[in-house]
Amino acid sequence: MTDLTFISDLKDGKPFAYNQLLNEYQQKVFHTCLSFVASREDAEDIAQEVFLEVFKSIKKFKGDSKLSTWIYRIATNKSLEFLRKKNAKKRFAFFSAILAGEIPLDKTSHFSDFNHPGFLIENKEKGAILFSAIQQLPDQQRIVFTLHKVDGKTYQEITEIVNKSLSSVESLMHRAKKNLQEKLKNYYKK
Repeated sequence: MTDLTFISDLKDGKPFAYNQLLNEYQQKVFHTCLSFVASREDAEDIAQEVFLEVFKSIKKFKGDSKLSTWIYRIATNKSLEFLRKKNAKKRFAFFSAILAGEIPLDKTSHFSDFNHPGFLIENKEKGAILFSAIQQLPDQQRIVFTLHKVDGKTYQEITEIVNKSLSSVESLMHRAKKNLQEKLKNYYKK
């Protein structure tokens, strides 16, 4: 089956095409979401939202990029949207606690629920510190870094996902590495 036939079958709402899409992309999308949120439960929820969006929007897919690129773009956007909402809720809870005269238990750690299955127990602390540093990067740097270093995407694949030139992606990656080195230098001095 060609890609055009497959996409046509998806647009026509054929159940076997949806099953094939899920079989091919479910784990890939889950791992991409997990790379951003580092919580298995949250990544599963986001992945479900990604496929709902894909199913809902497939008729709008123009074919300007590969289907996989379009799906990864949706997964990246949904993951970032989730993080923005989560951080907004934490800020609201923090300020509500201040206004109520309560002091939050842990003001410094925004990632105390770090639970990425790729880390062994002895590496969880290091992983949480690294993940926290990655989450502090500006959005575009974080996206490029995560897609390349965590998801193993090539720079060319990333250019298609984020819709930027190769030189822009390389520049973002360079700045992300520099920023991470700066954020982690005190940790590694210890």
